[in-house]
Amino acid sequence: MTTPFPASADLTICFAHAAYRMGEEFARRDTGLNYFEVRNAEDFAARIGEADVVVVSGMWRNVPVERATRLRFIQSISAGLDQYDLDVLRAHNIRLASAQGVNANAVAEHAMGLMLALTRKIHTSRDNQTRRFWRPMIGNPAEREDELAGKSLLIVGLGGIGLRLARFARAFDMTVTGVKRDISVKLEGVDRLVSPDKLAQAIGEADIVALTCPLTPETTDLIDARMLGLMKPSALLVNCARGKVVDEDALVAVLEAGGIAGAGLDVLREEPLPATSPLWGFENVLITPHVGGETAAYEARVVDLLIENLARLGRGEASLANQVI
Repeated sequence: MTTPFPASADLTICFAHAAYRMGEEFARRDTGLNYFEVRNAEDFAARIGEADVVVVSGMWRNVPVERATRLRFIQSISAGLDQYDLDVLRAHNIRLASAQGVNANAVAEHAMGLMLALTRKIHTSRDNQTRRFWRPMIGNPAEREDELAGKSLLIVGLGGIGLRLARFARAFDMTVTGVKRDISVKLEGVDRLVSPDKLAQAIGEADIVALTCPLTPETTDLIDARMLGLMKPSALLVNCARGKVVDEDALVAVLEAGGIAGAGLDVLREEPLPATSPLWGFENVLITPHVGGETAAYEARVVDLLIENLARLGRGEASLANQVI
């Protein structure tokens, strides 16, 4: 028999994140519920046993679930779920909901920004600004700034982020192809759908390849040496998905060989990116520190989800908003 969810008076929530001000946002809601906030993995591990609910993302992987003796529900701060062992959570009767959709617009805007920056060479202009260097005009048309209009964009991952990006791209007069299992549907902003088994052909036709897919066994190392080798030498790769979707060694090799024109990377296989990584040294690579999903509205949107799910749990409802378990 399932144990009833704790009554409001007995409930304690733990907010665990190094930077997000979840506790401040929750306090503004004046719910009357007990909560505390931790800022590092050590404090989280030490106090996890006090919490019936945790609101967390990356810190979760640092805590043995056996310490979470009271825990009944995790509201993830992130849309990605690779830090959670779902079988372990099920075994301990811990519910889980994701933050899917909370940052969809922000990530899509970030991907669009990377595409614009690489095409217009804004990042190299910033580099020149720090050097106080006024670069002369470029005579070779192939080396100049370019336009997005008329370019073809391939989006791998047509969830909320990918579809939002598709609409942005169409506004820039790009042609959009999306990868989706069901190619019979009509999606706003997408000119053409191809099935995953046709990715190799589609990637060879694209001027820009944008990754907005979740990390799954199927997408791990999806963009490998073979796929990178099929891209046009003039093409760009933009990764706002997860670092492990791209074979990073293969990416370095293709960049060194001039096999693609450049890359915009918001996610890397190892974060922070080690100072020894060759990726830092490429002028045609624009790296941002996994900030694609950052937005001033993040805390408010996650707390909205949390409050909705606490209400459902309190009523004994079986389904949660963004339910995983």
